[in-house]
Amino acid sequence: MTSPTAEELGADENASAAEAKPSPLKRKGVRLVILGVVIVALVLGASWFANYWMVGRYVQGTEDAYVQADAVVVAPKVAGYVEQVFVADNQAVSAGDPLFSIDPRDYRSQVAQAQAQIDMANASAKGLQAQIAEQHAAVDGAIAQLASAESDLRFAKTIRDRYEALAASGAESRETFAEKRSQFERAEAAVAARKANLASAQRRVATLEAQVGQAKAQAEGGVAQRAAADVDLGSTVVRASIAGRIGNKTVQPGQFVQPGTRAMSIVPVQQLYITANFKETQLGLMRVGQPVSIEVDALEGVELKGKVESIAPGTGAQFSLLPPENATGNFTKIVQRVPVRIAVEAGPETRALLVPGMSVHVSVDTRSAKGSIEKIAKEQKALEQAKK
Repeated sequence: MTSPTAEELGADENASAAEAKPSPLKRKGVRLVILGVVIVALVLGASWFANYWMVGRYVQGTEDAYVQADAVVVAPKVAGYVEQVFVADNQAVSAGDPLFSIDPRDYRSQVAQAQAQIDMANASAKGLQAQIAEQHAAVDGAIAQLASAESDLRFAKTIRDRYEALAASGAESRETFAEKRSQFERAEAAVAARKANLASAQRRVATLEAQVGQAKAQAEGGVAQRAAADVDLGSTVVRASIAGRIGNKTVQPGQFVQPGTRAMSIVPVQQLYITANFKETQLGLMRVGQPVSIEVDALEGVELKGKVESIAPGTGAQFSLLPPENATGNFTKIVQRVPVRIAVEAGPETRALLVPGMSVHVSVDTRSAKGSIEKIAKEQKALEQAKK
């Protein structure tokens, strides 16, 4: 028999040493560490599951959310050359602050023209009123002349009647009676003429009074024109309708502007809100007033608070310029998104850092509506049973 080699002897020694070395799992400390890790993992897993079951599954979040503001577009009401610009880009303004002015000379002349028309109409009315006073005197004179003519008529009638009786008895000649009768007829004609003069004088008064009314109407029209001209003159100074910051300013001194042309925008930075576009599958438990957690990309590590202010009455696609028409061609179902308006609860310092268009991540806690889906289902079942 051959004796074992050195290599074989070394391998046998190593095998014996390996068999003699105990397994690490048999060590008590290792087993305790592994047991601790398993327990911690189970506790963390149970904690996560409990948190998810109690809170997490009711939290709806989206990255499709942006800071918004109801900006006001500033446009002039009247046309003209810009005389002066009082604000600069990004400047903060208050409601009523002047933004820019337009050359007011044309509009001042319109105000003066309207005032001249008013003065002319008032002067015409005063002149007509003086004529009416004169005409009243003429009416009084016509009345007096008529009274005198009627008195002459009565006297002429008395004389005619007397001479008619005398002529019939033969005491007076027929020629004398004819003369007296002619005098009576002339008196009658004079009375008719005086009555016509009185009626003409009275109609003249009515005509003058109508002309006074026309002059007053012209004066009122001038007042209306002056009021419109005053409005246009006041519109030559364009003022801020709300408080905010100036943005997108395009107006410059010397520029000719037209009514309705965009000159700048005012962004109400103190009235910012967030528009979050949630999937339709996330809205089942979402209600107005629910709390919201807000993470702004520009403010890393800062969590803002807010609440659901309102939910849009339709999906974003329905309010687009060309809404989809799913009744034509092949149909592929696409999950729609519904805009949700979220009010931001933040102080002035935080709001000063927020500007419209910033991206945010929002998470809505919908636990307040927990169980509403089940209530809806029960209600539908009750309706179905009532129909049966």
